[in-house]
Amino acid sequence: MTTATESAPRPGPGPAPMSATGVTTAVRAPVVTGLGVVAPTGADTATHWASVLDGASALGRITLFDPSPYPVRLAGQVPGFAAKERVPSRLIQQTDRWTHLGLAAAEAALADAGVQPGELPEYEMAVVTASSSGGTEFGQHEMENLYQHSPEWVGAYQSIAWFYAATTGQISIRHGMRGPCGVLCCEQAGGLDAIGQSRRLVRTGAKLVMTGGTDASLCPYGLTAQLSTGQLSTVQDPARAYLPFDAEAGGYLPGEGGALLVVEDADAAEARGAQHRYGRILGYAAGFDPPPGSGRGPVLARTVRAALTDAGLEPGEVDVVFADALGVPAADRAEAAALAEVFGPRAVPVTAPKTLTGRLYGGGAALDAATALLALRDQTIPHTVGPAAPAPGYEIDLVLGEPRPRELRTALVVARGYGGFNAALVLGHPDAPAPGEK
Repeated sequence: MTTATESAPRPGPGPAPMSATGVTTAVRAPVVTGLGVVAPTGADTATHWASVLDGASALGRITLFDPSPYPVRLAGQVPGFAAKERVPSRLIQQTDRWTHLGLAAAEAALADAGVQPGELPEYEMAVVTASSSGGTEFGQHEMENLYQHSPEWVGAYQSIAWFYAATTGQISIRHGMRGPCGVLCCEQAGGLDAIGQSRRLVRTGAKLVMTGGTDASLCPYGLTAQLSTGQLSTVQDPARAYLPFDAEAGGYLPGEGGALLVVEDADAAEARGAQHRYGRILGYAAGFDPPPGSGRGPVLARTVRAALTDAGLEPGEVDVVFADALGVPAADRAEAAALAEVFGPRAVPVTAPKTLTGRLYGGGAALDAATALLALRDQTIPHTVGPAAPAPGYEIDLVLGEPRPRELRTALVVARGYGGFNAALVLGHPDAPAPGEK
């Protein structure tokens, strides 16, 4: 294990706190004390985790609208989600489904953490979420009113419901969280960027941060926008449509939902008697791929190394990798090569539970992080459903067939977003000593 100090390179969180003498000092890693999952695999955390361990795919024909005219007709939808049962009625009319999912996930995360926001200093609670598509469905309906009728038909809430920061704002207002608030718009990588930002906020004075992300772009307008990337799978068999790292990989399926996490200062969590801790945020880094034709390759391997350096870990100390797993052959090949470069060929178990849900964009990496924390809690690596085996030349130990029990002290979550975003997050078991802590 490398020696980690606060003067070591810090690719993700920015400057470390300093003592009165101006010397950087070690700080405790923030802890995750609450999870709120609203995903295709389950509208609550327990159901999601059970589905993941059972390998129960949630991919199926889209029912939120008629997908018949479109080449992609399959997706992951949150089952049985009724906004009226989990969101105040006035907010349902003012916000998009993506925000409904986020509000429900935040409420669940707070309950799981045993937090009563009204009992905590309002300016020491922050909110930072990830968003990709914003309020797509709400925006579609208002555009229909505009084009089919006139501007007078467009509702006043269009001005805020579509906005990327709407979910952050509504969570902040509903729970009186008046500390630093923000939103990261980095497509699939945004969920890790939001969690990385939550660590920065804790290190600069926040005691509690609601973070993560959700997405809900399953509407005609949203699907049409996604089709423009050329990366979605048009296979009509749900069992064969999304096969990352497989020789038959031909794209991915979209999905909706995500996860919100309660991240707390470790000392503050202990002082309030937090019910439980899922894990620690040990390291984070982000990168951006150079443009095609530049002659430079992807930076994912460098991003992963930077996250490990930030965590004070050697590659051999990572126990499992939750892969980005785009399902596009060129992207899969690049990710497999990056992992083999950093860890060695087949040197660390790799898994991609997102084959059960589809890619959730702003909510996807946050859900992966939540799933990784559950894996650390239960000492079990969930398997990847769908692929038969890694394609020839992919030097990764892809966990297939069934969950793999294993002692887990650390987990790496990798995410990439359309256009070149990439991020890496290192999570640690709550009872394992974190490098560099006093």
